[in-house]
Amino acid sequence: MGTNNLIFLEVIEWFDDRGNELVHRIPEAGSGEIKLGAQLTVRESQAAVLFYQGKAYDAFGPGRHTLVTANIPILTKVLSTPWAMKSPLRAEVYFTNMKVFTNLKWGTRDPVAFRDDELGLVRLRAFGIFDIQVVQPVLFINSIVGTQGIYTTDEIEEYLSRVIVSRFNDYLGEHLDSILNLPGRYDELAEGLTRRLREDFSHYGLSLKNLYINSITPPPDVQKAIDDMGRLSVLKDLDSLLKMKAAMAMEKASENPSDASNAMAMGLGFMMPSFFGGMLAQKQTITQACPECGNQIPGDAKFCPYCGHQIVVFQQCPNCGKNLPPHARFCIRCGFNLSDRATQKKICPHCSAENLPEAVFCNNCGQRL
Repeated sequence: MGTNNLIFLEVIEWFDDRGNELVHRIPEAGSGEIKLGAQLTVRESQAAVLFYQGKAYDAFGPGRHTLVTANIPILTKVLSTPWAMKSPLRAEVYFTNMKVFTNLKWGTRDPVAFRDDELGLVRLRAFGIFDIQVVQPVLFINSIVGTQGIYTTDEIEEYLSRVIVSRFNDYLGEHLDSILNLPGRYDELAEGLTRRLREDFSHYGLSLKNLYINSITPPPDVQKAIDDMGRLSVLKDLDSLLKMKAAMAMEKASENPSDASNAMAMGLGFMMPSFFGGMLAQKQTITQACPECGNQIPGDAKFCPYCGHQIVVFQQCPNCGKNLPPHARFCIRCGFNLSDRATQKKICPHCSAENLPEAVFCNNCGQRL
């Protein structure tokens, strides 16, 4: 068994030395002369397909097969009278590895867009692994492998990864409202995605055995926003606790007038952190950090009172909300023509009323645009 164009094949077998070969062709290049009586050995994890003149004629399961017309009826149709005890059958044998190939990787090369009900449009990256098995050797060879001498998982992994990412994007949009609800749903999403992909894989003679989602991650700025929301929820719970403690202290004071002053002081003590916390939060909402010196300055300031840095006032794209330089004519994200926005009208998605392009809330129903 070599790679010459004319090879007399007497013993035909294949050992998977690499561990990642889906299909191995014998001979790897050209075609070989298969002698009458040649021994074809197929192992338990393999299937062999005999190709003659570019067409699949027979498939062989595990065992040892003697290639003679008595045992292989199809040879009677394709063989002519033997000459010099050698068959004129110029053919190839494709060995297909039927084992389950595990730990193949899939993932997004570029972030995919996801419309989040809580966070708006975010771009997600996702990664995972999957397992495949060849279940229809002839279909797999004809649709994917072609005439290649060796076909490995490295060559099909990238293509299958793209198929998975395409289906993942659609499935996520249909079954997830917000990435805030992702924890605990990885297995559910993976099972549903696997069911949808199995039909796609079956078109190539492949079976998708398992698919796992290892991670789904938003951009760093969205991750920071999620962390901030978590901290805010903790502060809200703390504020509620302090208010409850203050109310309990007031109630106790009403029951025992002699301790009224102490209870009043205790109640005020519980309320003070919440009071000052509210003032601090209010103050933070109307300040901004100077991009030059980093000091906190009023939110509507045009110049920093510490270093004199001019604060650039951005304009917002009325189509996608992207912050843009004040003199920009086109949006760099969606291409919206900003010079024509004076003639554009913003349509309310709730009541379909027309609003000015700069409107934030609908003047008909009051909903946020």
